[in-house]
Amino acid sequence: MPEESLLSGRMKPPDEPLDASGLRFAIVAARFNHEITERLVEGALECFTASAASDVPVEWVPGSFELPLAARALAETRGVDAVVALGAIIRGGTPHFDFVATETASGLMSAMLETGIPISFGVLTTDDIEQAEARAGGEHGNKGWDAAATAIEMARLVRRLEKPDEDAGTL
Repeated sequence: MPEESLLSGRMKPPDEPLDASGLRFAIVAARFNHEITERLVEGALECFTASAASDVPVEWVPGSFELPLAARALAETRGVDAVVALGAIIRGGTPHFDFVATETASGLMSAMLETGIPISFGVLTTDDIEQAEARAGGEHGNKGWDAAATAIEMARLVRRLEKPDEDAGTL
């Protein structure tokens, strides 16, 4: 994991190095606030490359509100082990921010639970552009990288849990 990715400075790193080999991923990204989202996509792709994933497609949607439908479609039709959803919702002067942020998060969670495929939440919800820039390769790392790392970790976990292990005993 590169130094600039701090996983918010609070998350304990995984016990084992990230290994995406043999797994399939897809990214869905919002074009709204594209200056930020493109940097998140770059971070996610860098993480996948560093972790031995290859040929990760990127699908673009108009805005973050459209991410849940596209993420669900990717999970259901592309044979992926996980999807990374990336976007940037920046607070403005109206309640629109609250509606979009809430429904985007809820929609992505619903899509993940309904498909059984991990969908990593890489949607920034910030008060201003400066906070978004700080989290898209700035002083707070690249949350695109973090979202890809989460997708790899969750894809490995789900794959492991789907295969019974006689030696594992009971939980």
